[in-house]
Amino acid sequence: MHYIRNLLATVPKGQSEVVAAAFRSIFALGSPEEISARWDEVAAMLETKFPKAAASMRNAKTDVLAFAAFPKAHWRKVWSNNPLERLTKEVKRRTNVVGIFPNNRAAIRLIGAVLADQHEEWAIARRYMTDTSMAELDQPRDTRNQQAQLEA
Repeated sequence: MHYIRNLLATVPKGQSEVVAAAFRSIFALGSPEEISARWDEVAAMLETKFPKAAASMRNAKTDVLAFAAFPKAHWRKVWSNNPLERLTKEVKRRTNVVGIFPNNRAAIRLIGAVLADQHEEWAIARRYMTDTSMAELDQPRDTRNQQAQLEA
């Protein structure tokens, strides 16, 4: 989400819907190779009309497509930082209630309690990632090859 905002800031307002639709089409594909190829197609399409947007896409490719190195079951979980933002917001909300902490240890205790609650919710209540999908992470794979494919 944050990258798309930065990308759309480089194109005229009237063209932002077209660029956003083309960009979103990248994430509808099913394999890292298809995603990388579509990324390059979209960047090439933007090159003539919006060279700043195309340059931004070339520079951000590795970072934005890093999710493709994970098992497909994890993609929706790792391509967004929304859970991290929600967690940060909850920590902020809880620390604002206290206002001023007497010492660093008190702040760490409160933040640790918030993190422990969140961990319990993700591990038990909502199962952020299943045991089956986590087991896929134990499978050996050559991430250097995937990185080279993304950069190609």
